[in-house]
Amino acid sequence: MDKPDDEKLPLIAHLEELKTRLIRAIIALGAGFLICYGLKEQLFAIITRPLVKVLPAGAHLIFIAPAEAFVTYLKISFYFGLFISSPYIFLQVWKFISPGLYDHEKKHVVPFVIFATLLFLLGALFCYFFVIPLAFEFFLAFTSEFLKPMFTMKEYLSLSLQLIFLFGLSFELPVFIFFLAKIGLVDASFLSRHRRYAILLIFIIAAILTPPDVVSQVMMAVPLMVLYEISIYLAKYARKEKLQQEAENEG
Repeated sequence: MDKPDDEKLPLIAHLEELKTRLIRAIIALGAGFLICYGLKEQLFAIITRPLVKVLPAGAHLIFIAPAEAFVTYLKISFYFGLFISSPYIFLQVWKFISPGLYDHEKKHVVPFVIFATLLFLLGALFCYFFVIPLAFEFFLAFTSEFLKPMFTMKEYLSLSLQLIFLFGLSFELPVFIFFLAKIGLVDASFLSRHRRYAILLIFIIAAILTPPDVVSQVMMAVPLMVLYEISIYLAKYARKEKLQQEAENEG
């Protein structure tokens, strides 16, 4: 039976491998950052579009500190650089964990990179097109004759970029559970039995990660519950594949 290469690697080798993967990921992120900084004004127009659609006529973003606009552009470039470099970063994650996998499991590198990237981008796009407009529409509903909205660049972009990143990260749930099932830490029956606790945990996490409004909290929790159900089927597949491989190895 094939054995993971992980059994042959000492701790120092693991740390060296981790350093190598981190350096490569940081270089890819840096390259993405530089590319996006050259397009910072176009990216600023894209990221502010959801707010512009719901702002009252004549309202606009402002900045109140000398370096605020510059720092905001740096943040925009960083987050967009993270998105465009995410396939390579996920590849480095796979390269780091692959020595701990069996030979037949290493063939999943392409599906892992593709699905991890797609889910990450899907979560980000879901937040951009649905969550942010509805969340700010909710906040702007409190506008009155004496209360006028005046958002700063820093406030809006810090919140929106953070939300986009967190939604992208949270949509990785099926990939995370799939690999937990592959290594035997969870299975489909465990996930099904503890569904009610998972739903409670999802709503708690959504309440912590999103602004203090019901709209964004529900819009994070509902997709996560759907992804949790999908993860149960993925766990079944992972378990079935593992049992088949063990049977073949024993045979």
